[in-house]
Amino acid sequence: MSAPLLEARGVGRRYGDYVALQGVTLEVQPGETVAIVGPNGAGKTTLVNVLTGLLRPSEGQVRFRGADIAGIGPVRLARWGMARAFQLVQVFPELTVAETIAVGALAQMGRGRRMLTSLGADHQLQELVRETAVAFGLENALHRPARELSQGQKKLLDVASAFALRPAVILLDEPTSGVATADKHGIMRTLMEAARLAGVQALLLVEHDIDLVETYASRVVGLRGGQMLADLPVRDFFADAEVTAALVGRRPAKAH
Repeated sequence: MSAPLLEARGVGRRYGDYVALQGVTLEVQPGETVAIVGPNGAGKTTLVNVLTGLLRPSEGQVRFRGADIAGIGPVRLARWGMARAFQLVQVFPELTVAETIAVGALAQMGRGRRMLTSLGADHQLQELVRETAVAFGLENALHRPARELSQGQKKLLDVASAFALRPAVILLDEPTSGVATADKHGIMRTLMEAARLAGVQALLLVEHDIDLVETYASRVVGLRGGQMLADLPVRDFFADAEVTAALVGRRPAKAH
């Protein structure tokens, strides 16, 4: 087995007396799509914030490509090759699709002060924006304000802004939330194909829709009460009725 891209060793996170995470150990290998699941309050958001350098763990280590990334912050981490969607559409609804993708790329490059003035003059950035839009099926909407997009397109644009720098690892935090059930698989197929085209080596997926987890994940990490109860290949996870019931409730019938 190759060296892990991302690893957590004995990670814990406390807020005063409250223990949000305790003893979490996991690895993410090239080629994996790892889903993080669990009930509300399980510690998923805290784990994601620790893994992306937004929070420093109270104990344990977090390493990306062998380097300690504890608390370095998501912008600096993105320059190293791990990105997280910014949900920029909610923050800047008046920006065009092209501008939104460019803002994501420039922020991760550490060029935030030159944001939109860079787009018109920087031909390399223009090509990066165009290629990213094509990968997400947004090339015909480049000059439309983001607020005019459908909910599904807005979700794709949120993720596109993180894909713009072609990261090695990307974290998707409920990428289909708020989207009609009928559209969710289309969005996920687009995301997975865009990741392949961009050369993304591994994906982390926080997702409540268990049908999507079963369809697109290769491995499932399950949290409950801040502790890791499962780390299994997706088939083994859903074959274990006790684990499935504890972490995601009743398993739904597949329908697609």
